[in-house]
Amino acid sequence: MQTRSFLDTLDHERIVKAIQDAEARSRGEVRVHVSKQAVQDAQPNTSPVAAVQPNTSPVAAVQPNTSPVAAAQPNTSPVAAVETAAARQFEALGMTRTAERNGVLLFVAPVSQTFAVIGDEGIHARCGPDFWKDVAAAMETDFRAGRYTDGIVKGVARVGEALATHFPREAGTADTNELSDEVTED
Repeated sequence: MQTRSFLDTLDHERIVKAIQDAEARSRGEVRVHVSKQAVQDAQPNTSPVAAVQPNTSPVAAVQPNTSPVAAAQPNTSPVAAVETAAARQFEALGMTRTAERNGVLLFVAPVSQTFAVIGDEGIHARCGPDFWKDVAAAMETDFRAGRYTDGIVKGVARVGEALATHFPREAGTADTNELSDEVTED
């Protein structure tokens, strides 16, 4: 799908409201980014966040694996490519600079028909890899049915629930919105 067509189908106001609702119950930060580029066109990753070995990364990435061939070729797979692109965007958006390292990025690359859910070390340490797979699976169901806004809103809501559980708002303490709630694109 072309990025412009994908962006035109999104209800940005509904997504921003979902982000605001998720953040209103927690000290976490959620972002949604839509890439105009095909993720396989991404240059090799030199990011220190994504360059660390799997399972030790301060940024956890999950993208549903739909190809056994892709899983056998991690350096060239669509999964590795979208995770690399998402990790780069995570850093470019300043998401590693949140106070509690609890930012989450939902990264969508419509040209490549793929997406990733990226969580910083604070939230990943509390949720683990199965949580990210659950979020991605919930989104994938709606994406496959062409309900892109619904999929993103579901992903944001699930992330918001985890952030509220592990990083609840503290009574009597004002929370600072560290990152913009707007859907970004490149």
